[in-house]
Amino acid sequence: MELSQSIKSKIKAWEGCRLTAYRCPAGVLTIGYGHTGADVFPGKRITQAEADALFEADIKKFADGVAAKLRGARINNNQFDALVSLAYNIGIGAFQKSTLFKKVMTDPADPTIRADFAKWVHGGGKVLPGLVKRRTAEANHYFGQI
Repeated sequence: MELSQSIKSKIKAWEGCRLTAYRCPAGVLTIGYGHTGADVFPGKRITQAEADALFEADIKKFADGVAAKLRGARINNNQFDALVSLAYNIGIGAFQKSTLFKKVMTDPADPTIRADFAKWVHGGGKVLPGLVKRRTAEANHYFGQI
């Protein structure tokens, strides 16, 4: 399955772009469009071109990871997009352990999946309004209401 340009643009907007490393609400060192990892350290600076390249590499890794985890699931492209967006934000491990993932594997049309998106709205122990909006938009995308 191919990740749409539409969801890539949405993810970039939701993540925002910072060219200097910062700590996200969960306390993780982050740079660019939500890039984390051993290559991010306090004070690190990158260019916009580097941020764009990091995003493309990261989003491909997440799309490939989600596709591998969903092998055998009968999902459409909107559903794939939304699931990659969620995994990009919460991590592949958390995604695979989630009730949402289990429901998608059992019945991708299960309407209770919408409520499972809404469970992933915390950062640093607090409900973050930006995550509430993002999860609503992801659920709408998943159910074809874009």
